[in-house]
Amino acid sequence: MSKRNDHLFVPLEFEFLSPEQQLFRAKDFESRMRTRRTVRQFSPRPVPRELVEIALTIASRAPSGANQQPWRFVVVSNAEIKREIRIAAEAEERDNYERRFPGEWLDALAALGTDWHKEFLEVAPYLIAIFRVDYGISTGVEGNERKIKHYYVQESVGIACGFLIAALHCMGLATLTHTPSPMGFLSRLLQRPANEKAFLLIPVGFPAEGAEVPNIVKKNLSEVAVFMD
Repeated sequence: MSKRNDHLFVPLEFEFLSPEQQLFRAKDFESRMRTRRTVRQFSPRPVPRELVEIALTIASRAPSGANQQPWRFVVVSNAEIKREIRIAAEAEERDNYERRFPGEWLDALAALGTDWHKEFLEVAPYLIAIFRVDYGISTGVEGNERKIKHYYVQESVGIACGFLIAALHCMGLATLTHTPSPMGFLSRLLQRPANEKAFLLIPVGFPAEGAEVPNIVKKNLSEVAVFMD
């Protein structure tokens, strides 16, 4: 342990692997993530809360700007609240599909078979609403509140969501990344403070029996990566 500029530093915990171990882990993880798909047909089968708690703990290990961890995870299993979320989300989505979305966007969505109906918001055992915390609030001795600037909020929360989705998939759970727009209703229904803004809504559970997904193809590595040797 050492001290730099009045801040403590501790030894790095790092596991050095042999090349064979590295390749095994890499291929194993890639194989698991290859089967990850967005699911819209959920089973009401219960999910152990412990799994969700572990997944959120993993998500909380994500890197963030200045280590401010500008995220809040609100986990909803209450049937009444889930129904309220579905009603509000469908109202926004119906307006999107019937009035807001341009034809080009609707054409792009057609292959996925989506519409404004979002029954999965009630069927899935859990809804995880992720909020970005745009700024912190510090209360002084005299009760005065002071805003604390957060850095790289969007990027930090996006990385945490990636950790969360990967963790849930590796646990054998299905997810959907749902982004009804606008999402202000989530702040109202979940009673979040003004410094928190809805970022993503993830239904979590098991896929329904006979669930199907669109027959889509992911881009090849050569189409998304550039190696400059």
